[in-house]
Amino acid sequence: MKSICTTLMLLLAVFSAPARSDNLYNENTYRSLASDKRARLPGDVLTVLIYENSSASTSADTNLKKKNDIGAQVSVNQNNHQAHVGLSNDFDGGGSVQRTGKLLAQMTVTVTKIEENGDLWVKGQQLLEINSDQQKIAVEGRVRPLDISDSNTILSYRLADAKISYLGDGDLASRQRPGIWSRLFVWAGF
Repeated sequence: MKSICTTLMLLLAVFSAPARSDNLYNENTYRSLASDKRARLPGDVLTVLIYENSSASTSADTNLKKKNDIGAQVSVNQNNHQAHVGLSNDFDGGGSVQRTGKLLAQMTVTVTKIEENGDLWVKGQQLLEINSDQQKIAVEGRVRPLDISDSNTILSYRLADAKISYLGDGDLASRQRPGIWSRLFVWAGF
């Protein structure tokens, strides 16, 4: 009987104590079950569709001609003395530069922080290695949540303050560089 009374008193004490409540809702991390899965918090991932196409062309032609003539003629008693000085300067120069680049890729980046206005900073890199050749793509920039599609993707030209780099290293990349003799001749001005 004593143990039953003790148990009842213990239960009465537990249930009569004021209940403590914590809010389970956190505005920063709450996601509705019916909401989309767009990136919006640090640690979320977002796929960047890289469609970069650049083209630049410039040319210059310069043609400069300058000619100065100075002449003098003196006649004294049938002796004819002449002096003539002529200066001439010709310059003809020109140059042309043309460059095009194209990069198509897809990669997933991670949200690193959120700006006060709600913009997301994203950053990520991808390393691909094929037959001892490495190709590295790195992307970082600022994303407006409005620009993220329903499929949680964004086009690279929608990144603000974007830094996109594509680097290659290995046998293929080293064959693209001029050899030591070619670089020496260029350096020497031949």
